[in-house]
Amino acid sequence: MTAEFDPEIAGLDGLACPPPLLECFTPKERRLIARCRSPREVQVWLNRLPYNAEPHGPSQRSFREVVRRGEAHCLEAALSAAVILEQHGYPPRVLSFESIDHLDHVIYVYQRHGLWGSVARSRDPGLHGRKAVFRTARALALSYVDPYVDDTGGVEAYAVVDLRTLMGRYDWRFSTRNLWKVEQALIDYRHRPIRTSAARIARLRARYRAFREANDGRKPLFYERTTWTPIPAGPW
Repeated sequence: MTAEFDPEIAGLDGLACPPPLLECFTPKERRLIARCRSPREVQVWLNRLPYNAEPHGPSQRSFREVVRRGEAHCLEAALSAAVILEQHGYPPRVLSFESIDHLDHVIYVYQRHGLWGSVARSRDPGLHGRKAVFRTARALALSYVDPYVDDTGGVEAYAVVDLRTLMGRYDWRFSTRNLWKVEQALIDYRHRPIRTSAARIARLRARYRAFREANDGRKPLFYERTTWTPIPAGPW
């Protein structure tokens, strides 16, 4: 099957931009890379990490810091997946979502046999990974529309970005400092709109709120889940 042609990412796989040598990684990092050779294995690793709720203030940590601290939020998880899978031949691509409430989300994306899938970590059960079954990146993005809706959120745009091009020589893999430059670069990047009717969003939001009210604040899992990869253990 043919993947979506996107001039913003097309041709980057052929660039003379090799990933870091294994010698650049610590022994602990090398063991993790050796163990996680596929998107599914990376997703399993991320699912086992505590979600970084930033109790000590906002953070944007690199792969190195995620491994050292043993926790990750969505962007930290996406960057970590990119670093690990880059060592196994996958381009370091992420998909950025813009939300109507400005609480955006970032996931790692990849192609297998021309089909798109993702690896992700989130505080919401429906915003984790997807199997590589989507013919286009847009179709993958659309699979997140329904579970993105909560009290305030809703997808309004997406962008697929190759980190090699976006960040140039910036050290997004190993830096011990917060990667605010990555966050801002994704915010500034041109996103493609996803238009969903206001009536549909209102119905989804009403259903979400009714479920939480009837279930002691738990988050719903009533979505179509056949394309989801396994999610972290609850309770949600």
